[in-house]
Parts: sequence; structure tokens; C-alpha cells
Amino acid sequence: MIDAAQFVEAARERGFDWYAGVPCSFLTPFINYVLQDELLHYVSAANEGDAVALIAGVALGGTGFGGAKRRGIAMMQNSGLGNAVSPLTSLTWTFRLPQLLIVTWRGQPGVHDEPQHALMGPITLQMLEMVEILWELFPTEADQIGPALDRATEYMDSTGRPYALVMQKGSVAPYELKKTGLSGVHSGVIAAPVKRFEGARVSRHDALAKVITKTPEDSTVVLASTGFCGRELYAIDDRENQLYLVGSMGCVTPMALGLALSRPDLRVIALDGDGAALMRMGVFSTLGAYGPSNLIHLLLDNGAHESTGGQATVSREIDFASIASACGYALALDGDDIGVIDRLFDAKDVDGDGARFARLSIKTGTPGDLPRPKIAPEDVRARLQQHLGGR
Repeated sequence: MIDAAQFVEAARERGFDWYAGVPCSFLTPFINYVLQDELLHYVSAANEGDAVALIAGVALGGTGFGGAKRRGIAMMQNSGLGNAVSPLTSLTWTFRLPQLLIVTWRGQPGVHDEPQHALMGPITLQMLEMVEILWELFPTEADQIGPALDRATEYMDSTGRPYALVMQKGSVAPYELKKTGLSGVHSGVIAAPVKRFEGARVSRHDALAKVITKTPEDSTVVLASTGFCGRELYAIDDRENQLYLVGSMGCVTPMALGLALSRPDLRVIALDGDGAALMRMGVFSTLGAYGPSNLIHLLLDNGAHESTGGQATVSREIDFASIASACGYALALDGDDIGVIDRLFDAKDVDGDGARFARLSIKTGTPGDLPRPKIAPEDVRARLQQHLGGR
């Protein structure tokens, strides 16, 4: 058994200062220690997949002060691996965005546990191996910590892949939580009134072209959701400050949050779709609570899963702007008028320091010759990081 401080301080020495996750009783002392250190950053995620995507955003930010790598840790119970499979297989793996995973081993064979862990326990290690994540057991002796972290960072740096430490019961000694609440969240937030604007719906092409005029390459990063959103942005103008998600549906917003929090010098824009937003609506609460003022969330809503044949979503029955307002966004806009984009980017009368949100209702329809990006995802990521490194 080790003390939480022994692991966290050794991790800090190696550049790990960002944490995101969902608690597990095995992780309690570990999370308690991190929460009470104001120099560490902990984000309480709505689900484990959001935590993985958020730490991927931290990794995307590149190097920190003095050229040191930005490193992050996603923490979860092994039951949460199911929630994390999508970003682990189509985001971190595809773009080569490394992170350290701490996965607790509930239901470990031979160790009594609750019935809900009876299946996941025996297959946890197999699941990690199936998604090509190298793993080892979480250290339980002080002299094991440094070597384990060194193996992890060496692997992450050489491959761009995540590395997992599997935590058994009783690995970390108890650590008392001496504070309440969470650091980094907006306290005393008053819901921003939703502002609505009527007008004529425009195409996705016109909306994205407008976004491009608002996102200069020298100061902004644009992350586009999977499907036609990213493909059409690429077709209009493939720029070095843009990244096009492929897969990881719903993960563009937690990824953008991780980047915006870790790179306050940038303005980060998350281009979302209605289907993607519906898939991970829990992230609205996280963005509302933690979202910084350099984060802009634009949801282009055409009421359809257009890239898969145009099947309808339920978005026409959902008031996304009211949800964003209730979750604590500093600005919440809604409308059919393309001028909503101008108001979103140019608003001066924003209450508080939180993220900005707008839902723009758009037409269905996509150019018939819409290309797929000819640049590989990991090359898009490398190009963006190189671009950011020149700032």
C-alpha cells in the first residue's frame, strides 16, 4: 500500500498535472489528495468517455511552460471502460493523443465484490488488450512508483498511445477529504437569459464559411465534430488551426474543454452537431461548470443524422440553449439567423467568465461531391500542434 501523495508527487515531477474522471471507492484517497492541491487540475466528468476526451484535449495543447509536455490522467472504475471505448478507439488511438489511465479492478477474480462487477472483473484486462492499451498493475510499494511512471511516459512518448495502470483494492492508503466542493468551477452562477433570433435558415456550408471568417489562424483553434461537419469545413478551407474528428461522436466538446482549460492563450471553438450533442448531453453540465471564457460552443442543428442517410434526430423537441443556460454557460443564444454566429463571437455583454453557447438551426443538404480529408488524422493533429508550437 502506498500513500496518495507518493504517487501524485512522483507524477507531478513527470509533468502530470491534469486529472479528469469519475470516482470509484478504490480511487477515493487518490482523488481526495488531488482535489486539495490548488496547483493540480481536477475535472469531475459526467462519464468516463468525457474524461478520456478531455485529457485528449489537454494532450492536444502540446507543450507547457519551459517546453515540458502537458500530461494528463483519466481515472475510472473498470465498469466505466464501456463508456470510454469510443474515444479510446477512435480518438486517442486514431489521433495518437497519449494519456495515463488509472482503471480500478472491481470484481478481480478471487476478490469478493458486488454482483454488478461479476462479469467486468474477469474481462477487464482482456478489454484493455483488445483496444491495444498496454497496462500494468498500479504500484503498491513506494519504490515501484517511479519506474512504473517512467515506463508509462516512455511508452506514451514513443507511441502516442495511452497507458493504463490497473488499481487493485487497497493499493492506496486512506486520505481524508478536508474541503468541500470542486476547484475550478464557477460558483454563484446566475443562469444567462436565452436570447433568441428569427431569420431564414442557411446551409451548413454558409454557417461554416462564416465561422472561418471569425477564427483567425494565429489565435484560435477549431475542433469540428465527426461526420459532414468536419468534412465540409475541410472542403471549404483546410487550415492549420483546424482539427476534424473522425468517430468519437459527441466527444468534440469535452476535448475542446480540455484544450481551452490547459491553453488559456487560445480561443477554442467546438463545432457540434445535434446528433452528437444528444449522444453526450451530460457534458453540458461539465462545460457549464468549468468552461472558461475562451471556449465557444456552436451547435449546428439540422434535425438529422445526415451523414448516415438523413434519419431524424429528436433535436426539434430539445431546447439546447435553455439547457446550456441552466447548466451555467455565460451566454446562450438560439436562432435561425446566421447573425447568431456574429453575436456569439462578438458579444461584449457576457455575464461572468464562462463558456459561450449558440444553437443555430440550419437546413439539411450537403454538396454531392463533398470530399473526405486527404490528410490522415494523426497528421492533422501533428500539424495543429506544430502550428500551436509557433505561438
